Amino acid sequence: MEEVIGLRGEGGGSLKEFGVSYRQLDLLKDGSIDYQAIDSAINQRTAMVLIQRSRGYEWRPALSIDEIEKAIKIIKSKKRDIVVLVDNCYGEFVEDREPVEVGADLVAGSLIKNPGGGLAPTGGYIAGKKECVEKAAYRLTTPGLGKHVGASLGHNRQMFQGLFMAPHVVAESLKGAVFCAAVMEALGFETSPKVNDRRGDIIQAVRFNEPDSLIAFCQGIQKGSPVDSFVTPEPWDMPGYDCPVIMAAGAFVQGSSIELSADAPIKPPYTAYMQGGLVFEHVKLGIMISIQKMLEKGIIKI
Repeated sequence: MEEVIGLRGEGGGSLKEFGVSYRQLDLLKDGSIDYQAIDSAINQRTAMVLIQRSRGYEWRPALSIDEIEKAIKIIKSKKRDIVVLVDNCYGEFVEDREPVEVGADLVAGSLIKNPGGGLAPTGGYIAGKKECVEKAAYRLTTPGLGKHVGASLGHNRQMFQGLFMAPHVVAESLKGAVFCAAVMEALGFETSPKVNDRRGDIIQAVRFNEPDSLIAFCQGIQKGSPVDSFVTPEPWDMPGYDCPVIMAAGAFVQGSSIELSADAPIKPPYTAYMQGGLVFEHVKLGIMISIQKMLEKGIIKI
């Protein structure tokens, strides 16, 4: 995202190169929205506010719909025509409302995450107010044509069937995340969210504080995968990241994170981010194999 905005890197076509300026409002120390800062930051030149719902590689809770609703009310009270865009990745179907129901003008996300239900093989989505969706479509293709042209790749059936299945699949993933938190807390590891915390996305973070146990955990998730379980993931310098990253993703759809997966930047405090799971039983299996991996390496004792 930093390279898309133009904060770092030399890739062409960043927002900065198109003359779009950018300011970032950090969250408070407890991970909640700084509503006062939002109120102070908006001026007559502000055209869009982007809200990231999920935690990313941060030790903070995902934003709840209630928090997003409060932020949008403040934004719209300052300048009515501001477009509020919510990055909805990992948050779809976790709560009983979505950002467009609380005032967001536009939401965007990935179909190989929650809303694809594990069936969509590729793609993303945008949803919201008609005029905003049309403008996004014009930017994707060409003015005047927008969403009336473009390849569907013959995947429409999988996309719509995946969307139909998605609420149930997300529920399975959430059960797996709660199970992970319960087990890892019992073993003495710090987790976020904790087992009884309210959740705003499907991500479960586990803090290991040293690299060996973090790597063993991710390798165990890979070993419990239905695809490429024989592969042992190792940290590497992946493009787009500022440090080595390990990724466990033995999924049917390449890159899918609604299927059980885990990834982590290899830097202090050595936190793994696990998400997904099409069925609860598979998540349980993956966690148990990860624990077995740590037992074999002498990292933990039971």
